[in-house]
Amino acid sequence: MKVLNFSGGRRKGVLKMVAIFLAIVVTAGVIFLWGDDLQNGSAQRSGQLSVVGSTSALPFVAICAEEFNSLQDDLSVSVTGSGTGVGIKSLATGIADIAMASREVKAEEIEIYGDRFEPFPVAIDAVCIAVSLDVYDGGVRGISRDQLFSIYNGEIESWKDLGGPDEPIAAIAREEGSGTRDVFNEVVMGRYDHETPGADSYRGSNAEVWAAIASGKGTVGYISLNYAKGDDLVALAYEGVEPSAETIKDGSYPLARTLYLYTEGEPDDNEKAFLEFVSGERGQAIAENLGFVPVR
Repeated sequence: MKVLNFSGGRRKGVLKMVAIFLAIVVTAGVIFLWGDDLQNGSAQRSGQLSVVGSTSALPFVAICAEEFNSLQDDLSVSVTGSGTGVGIKSLATGIADIAMASREVKAEEIEIYGDRFEPFPVAIDAVCIAVSLDVYDGGVRGISRDQLFSIYNGEIESWKDLGGPDEPIAAIAREEGSGTRDVFNEVVMGRYDHETPGADSYRGSNAEVWAAIASGKGTVGYISLNYAKGDDLVALAYEGVEPSAETIKDGSYPLARTLYLYTEGEPDDNEKAFLEFVSGERGQAIAENLGFVPVR
């Protein structure tokens, strides 16, 4: 999915998008705790539901929570983006009611916490390989799995080796606990726990990776499809396929993955009400509007 607009104003674009993503993160963490009660001055709602986890799913689930809160007065949903691993741990230890995840629960997580995770697919996403504009302008239009492996394994250090500009590669990876990192490592590096010695830096969220690529030079990183927008970076074709809703739907894009909401065991009435909203007609419309592929 290429977004090309070289008419200027790139710095403003960076600042605008960073502000948007930071606003999403902050909003997701605090504003949903009270919902309409803050606006209407009414008493605290009787039911509270905490959703924690994947920053890939965060924009979608956060907007669903905001709208869900506005439609009823009994239940308030709060959403916090902290990474898939933290979300699953928070669910298992009783800190959260629902976990957001950009991958399936791992075998070792089941071994630690037990086999009571109930998955609910809510959208389909893609891991996009994004680069700063100078890399794209310098001639890099796509990347193969072998080339990407060599970058993150420390074997290719200059874009010149890939037909691009004669400048060093600044590779950005996600921190441990990220579901996006696990998917990238499993598909590109060969296993989810593979080290990436070629990475120059690590970031804790999709928004942070986006900001680092958009404001950097010679940068490359992997981000959710929803974040591969704006005039300040470009999502490359991977294995000859552009990442888009269409290539995710038809199965041709190799780095597609499902986003989940997990409960511990069968959901209770409050959890079920929110899950039904997210997976229902309105929730799936929100997913599509944000660039995700609906599951229904």
